[in-house]
Amino acid sequence: MRVAVVQMNSGEDKAQNLSTAARLLLEAAERGAELAVLPELFTYLGRRRQHREVAEGIPGPTSELLTRIARERHMHLVGGSYLESVSGHDRFFNTCLAIGADGSIAARYRKLHLFDVDVDGNRYRESDTMSAGEDVVLTKLGDVPVGLTICYDLRFPELYRRLGAGGARVITAPSAFTFETGKDHWDLLVRTRAVENQVFVLAAAQVGSHPPGLACYGNAMIVDPWGTVLARAPESEGVIVADIDFEHQDRIRASLPALSHRRTEILGL
Repeated sequence: MRVAVVQMNSGEDKAQNLSTAARLLLEAAERGAELAVLPELFTYLGRRRQHREVAEGIPGPTSELLTRIARERHMHLVGGSYLESVSGHDRFFNTCLAIGADGSIAARYRKLHLFDVDVDGNRYRESDTMSAGEDVVLTKLGDVPVGLTICYDLRFPELYRRLGAGGARVITAPSAFTFETGKDHWDLLVRTRAVENQVFVLAAAQVGSHPPGLACYGNAMIVDPWGTVLARAPESEGVIVADIDFEHQDRIRASLPALSHRRTEILGL
């Protein structure tokens, strides 16, 4: 299966961000991708005061754009994430849509873990404007079981274990890792989640500078169940592509059957 992962430098111009996302998805389709993944907050990455202006319901303009591209290009999409508004709620959800190649919405995942941290004086509080999701989401795109996560979720192995134990072959991780955390943790986390669950991890990313001073690490990656990096993005917007081999995954799981050696009767997960 040929997969594509998108890296973007989203800013505060939502129309421009959507245009860039569409262009990069079309490039992925032209390169033969059967599944493409966008990064976290691909429609808007900027000042929180504009969140209410850029958030939207589902269905809405962004979901309609993604479903149209999926249908016209007959390509499965994991639509990164964007701010979802819900009637009666003051806060927004950081939401990822999985869309089938027929243009239908297969699943909706709302980010479970909100990024509330203070690292070296850089303070982030997603919970100021966002609400956390409540559901673990494993869906199928075509015949492939795909687990959905977003960015900070990478730091919570129990979520990935739930998805892996539930049958995921692929786990997607659309992200906007900060530079200060990404330079030390990004590769380690993405490859570890792939190895410990023997899955392919498709980690889309934001890269470069974003208002009002956020720097994102980039390095979007496609990683196989052995932890091998099949493709890595340079320090710019673009698309990376790789062929993922499920027979290779089966051989890894057969030769090193760690998943079947889990002591669930003692450890739970």
